Amino acid sequence: MLLHADARAALAATATFQRRRRARPYNLLLFPVASSRLDPSLSSSSFSSCSPQQQAIASFVKEEKPTICTADELHYAPVPGTDWHLALWRYTPPPEAPKRNHPLMLLSGVGTNAIGFDLSPAASFARHMSSQGFDTWVVEVRGAGLSVRNEPQPKVNESVSTPSTNPIAINGKSNGAMSVVAPAWDEMELVTKLTDAFTRVAETLTSYVNKGQLQGLYEKFFDQVAKLLEDTPLTKKMNDIAERISGLVEAGQGSAVTEQVVFKGELLSYTIEVRDLSQRMVKVLEEGQKTVSPPLFDLQEKFSATLEDFHRQLDLILTYDWDFDHYLEEDIPAAMSYINLHSGRKDGKLLAIGHSMGGILLYAMVAKCCYENVEPRLAAIVTIASSVDYTTSNSSLKLLLPLADPAQALNVPAVPLGALLSAAYRPYHSSGPPYLLSWLNEQISCQDMMHPELFSKLVLNNFCTVPAKVLLQLTTAFRDGGLRNRNGDFCFKEHLPNCNVPVLALAGDRDLICPPEAVYETVKLLPQNMVTYKVFGKPEGPHYSHYDLVGGRLAVNEVYPCIVEFLTCHDGVSS
Repeated sequence: MLLHADARAALAATATFQRRRRARPYNLLLFPVASSRLDPSLSSSSFSSCSPQQQAIASFVKEEKPTICTADELHYAPVPGTDWHLALWRYTPPPEAPKRNHPLMLLSGVGTNAIGFDLSPAASFARHMSSQGFDTWVVEVRGAGLSVRNEPQPKVNESVSTPSTNPIAINGKSNGAMSVVAPAWDEMELVTKLTDAFTRVAETLTSYVNKGQLQGLYEKFFDQVAKLLEDTPLTKKMNDIAERISGLVEAGQGSAVTEQVVFKGELLSYTIEVRDLSQRMVKVLEEGQKTVSPPLFDLQEKFSATLEDFHRQLDLILTYDWDFDHYLEEDIPAAMSYINLHSGRKDGKLLAIGHSMGGILLYAMVAKCCYENVEPRLAAIVTIASSVDYTTSNSSLKLLLPLADPAQALNVPAVPLGALLSAAYRPYHSSGPPYLLSWLNEQISCQDMMHPELFSKLVLNNFCTVPAKVLLQLTTAFRDGGLRNRNGDFCFKEHLPNCNVPVLALAGDRDLICPPEAVYETVKLLPQNMVTYKVFGKPEGPHYSHYDLVGGRLAVNEVYPCIVEFLTCHDGVSS
C-alpha cells in the first residue's frame, strides 16, 4: 500500500529537482545540448512551399543525441501556443525493408517515456517496426523523457516598497538595563513574495480546481499565519486583512487578470490593491515583533518559512499544470502534424499504436473526431492494454480513485512515479526483505516474461512524474459513462459506435492494470466490421501482463507479427 508520507517525501525530492531543472532546463537527463540542423527531408523549396502553420511546426533534428536516446534521429516538435517542445524519437527503415505508405506513431502509457519501446537492440518494439518498413516515431508528450519546456523569465515587479531597515530597540531588564535589538524586517522582499503568490493564485489556478478547493489552498496559508499571532491583540486585525485578500483573489478569478491578454490598467489596479493588502499583513507581523509582550523575536523567520511552503506548493502546481485533454488537444495533434510534414506521405494520414494511456488517447481522438464530424487523419490504430471504461473490471488502477477529490490533488499536485518506483524496486535476485511497492513487479510483467536486466532498465528509466490533474481526469474511466473530458460534459465512449477507423485491440490475460474485460468494454462499442480483438496468453501459460505485450520475451514472435499483419492490411492510400 502506498503510504501518504512516502509519497510526500518523494514529492519533496521532486520539488527540489524541479527547481534545479528550471534553472538548467536542458540538463533534465544530464546530457550536453546538441547542435541543431534543419531536417534534411525538408528542402528549401519544399519548406518555402509550406503553409505558415506548417512552417511553424517545422523544428530541428539533433545531430548529437544524448546517449540515452537510441533512435536514429531525435526531433523536437513545438506545441503551438505553449512553451513545450516534444521529443520525437525517429527510427528510419533500412533500405531492404518493405516500402510503406504511412508513417507510424507510437504513444506510451501514463508517466512513461520512449525507453519502454526500445529497451535493447534485441528487445525493441520501435526498432522491429522500422525493420518492417515503417517510418517509426515515438512521441514523448509534455513532461516526459526528453521533452523540454522553455521557461519564461521571471517578471520584475516595478512597484517596490521602501524597506524598513531601522533596527527596533526593545528594553528589558536582566541583571540591570540592557537593549535587545530585534532583527530588521526585509519588508520589500516579504511584500513582493506575498503579492506574487496571491496574483498567481488568481491568474492560474481556476483551471485546476473549483472555487471551493482554491479557497482551501490559501485559507490554509492564512491559518498558519494567524497561528503566529495566536492569543495576541493583533489576531483580529490579521484576520480582517486575510478576509479582504481572500475576497480580492476570488474576484480576480475569471476577470481580465486571468486572461492571456489583459487590460493593463485593470491588471495594474488589481496588483496594486493586492500589494497594499500584502504590505498591511507584513506590517501587522512587524507590529507583533515590536509591541507584543513578551516580544516575538522569531516572527519574521517563521513567517518566511510559512511563505516559502506556500510558494513551494504553488510552484509544484504550476509546474505540473496539464491534464489528459492537453495531451489530446495539443500534444498529439502537434506531433501528428510534425510527423506528416517530415514524412511527406501522400494522404496525410498516419498509422498509430498506443500502449495503455497511449491507446486511450487514440480512442479519445477517434471519438472526438466522430463527434465533430472531422477526419481523424488515422489510417488504422492498434491499442494495447487500453480502455475508456474500467467500470466492469477489477483494475488495480482503482488505487487512483482517492485522487478523484480535487482537494487531494491540491495536496499532492504531482506523483513522482519514477522516483517512487526506483526507491521501491527490489531486483529479482535480492535475498533481502521486499521493499515498499515491490508488489508492483507483477503489475508490469509476469514472472519469467522479461529478462531481469531489461526489467530493471524498464523500472528504473521508463517512468516520470505524473501531474495529479492527469490522474484526476483518468479516474473518470472508473465511473458511469467512462472517461470524460476535463469539464465532465463529454463522454468519449458515446461516440465510438460511429468509429470509421480500423482498430486492433490487444489484451494480456494476466494484465492487472487493464484486464481483458476492461479492453472488451471498449471493443464492444466499436462497429464489428471495424475492430479486431485478441487476448494473448494461455490457461497453462505463458501469461501476459501489462508490459509483456510490448517488451516481453515472447512478444517478438507472438504479438509483433499480429500487429504488422494488421497494419499492412490497412496501409493503402485512400483516393
